[in-house]
Amino acid sequence: METQVETTYYDRGTPAERWERAQRFFDAKDYAGAARVLARLVEEVPEQTGPRLLLARAYYHSAQLRRAETELRTIVERDPVEHYARLMLGRTLERQARHEEAERHLRIASALAGDFPQE
Repeated sequence: METQVETTYYDRGTPAERWERAQRFFDAKDYAGAARVLARLVEEVPEQTGPRLLLARAYYHSAQLRRAETELRTIVERDPVEHYARLMLGRTLERQARHEEAERHLRIASALAGDFPQE
């Protein structure tokens, strides 16, 4: 019975209410709780970048790096100029010791942000 109560709490409400709940979990540094709410929300509105990006950040902060990478790659495939997703993907790859792969995304993120080396 407890599992049903937990699931109901995380899934209860409109998408907007669950988005707000997920943000509160995230702000409270309960990244696993935020991810539980956001994973379902992303299934319902897969075209929206905001929930998917926050889900990736929740995964990143809770050291679920492969899951974070998957969400970030989805965002970047859909919107190659999404600067923050590129930056997060680079950092996620760095944390997995995939430095060469990370460098490409970090360079692109830097260029998209307008951070060019001064000569």
